[in-house]
Amino acid sequence: MTTPTSESQRESRRKPKGNKRNRTRARLLEAARALVREKGYARTTLEEVAARAGMTTGAIYGNFRNRAELFTALGEAYWPPIRPRVQAGATFADVMRAMAAATIAALPDRSVVAVGRLTGLAYALEHPELRRRVHEVTAASYAAGAAWLETLADSDDLPMPKAHLVRVIHALIEGLVLQRLLTPELFPDEVIHAAFAALAAAQRPEAGPRG
Repeated sequence: MTTPTSESQRESRRKPKGNKRNRTRARLLEAARALVREKGYARTTLEEVAARAGMTTGAIYGNFRNRAELFTALGEAYWPPIRPRVQAGATFADVMRAMAAATIAALPDRSVVAVGRLTGLAYALEHPELRRRVHEVTAASYAAGAAWLETLADSDDLPMPKAHLVRVIHALIEGLVLQRLLTPELFPDEVIHAAFAALAAAQRPEAGPRG
């Protein structure tokens, strides 16, 4: 789980890609994605990625220390966190309603890259270095999400400790997305809304905005 998107963040996404380093990184990730589709993760090397992007190996090693960092960045680029849109002073129930809507809205983009996502996860399970990198990135995301939960109007009344809650929300999103893509008839929008509503309903009875 990560913090919801602010208006300034959304504005920045509408602007052209940033500086030369960012453009170089984007080209390398596009090249890596193409090679992984053609050859698989195991047979894709950093040198091949650089060549496919029309760059030197110096360019790729200036952006990625190793294959684990490259593959993790690839996952972040093409399977980014789902970010709900909420107003300042939102309650946990507000966030859960927004999270359901954001999850449903992300489904079309997720459907295009789902096979690559699952293939990457399978590869990570068998490669400790990549698993360590995924752990680092995911742990940082959880820490940011838990800190953001502190800003909610009813942050003292959440259904479980914040460190646990961010993990549950993440697992809920991932499971709902993959099951929706695999068996869409069994996971209509109503089920996704109900899942997040149930989590919101698990708050303590005294939950509510503090005056």
